Amino acid sequence: MGTHKKRDSAISTERNTIKSNTVLAFDFGTRQIGVAIGQTLTNTANPLTVFKAKDGIPDWKQIEQLLEEWLPDQVLVGLPLNMDSTESEFCARARKFGRRLHGMFGLQVSMVDERLSTFEAKQQEPTLRAGENKRGKKSYKEQPVDDLAAVIILQTWLSDPSCAQPI
Repeated sequence: MGTHKKRDSAISTERNTIKSNTVLAFDFGTRQIGVAIGQTLTNTANPLTVFKAKDGIPDWKQIEQLLEEWLPDQVLVGLPLNMDSTESEFCARARKFGRRLHGMFGLQVSMVDERLSTFEAKQQEPTLRAGENKRGKKSYKEQPVDDLAAVIILQTWLSDPSCAQPI
């Protein structure tokens, strides 16, 4: 016996209920913002899209449409810490983006350490884009990896939800 809703799906049995939460992760940048989608039930993350931004400001209408389509229970924003775990100058901008998501849309937003996520995304791109068109000779400007960096941020959180920090 089961119930299914877009926002809060659950599989019920006589003994227990397994809740599946939809999670969106954002890899914030000044020119591009990568987005990944994941599920806590399956513990999976997939690239979703890359939004253009101007000096870190996205088209908020596009963000709103994405949120209305996926109805996430949780939103994560990558926090670009320095290698020594101190906050970089860019952390304040990523936190501001997270606060705007929370303020504008009333979402539960957490920050997740994203050190080297873009580097790792470039290294893992052939695996993470399995089944998609390969890069070929396209540059990262023509085919960004920000959505793959968001996958890595989401995978980090899925493997250890306690790594999330408040905005």
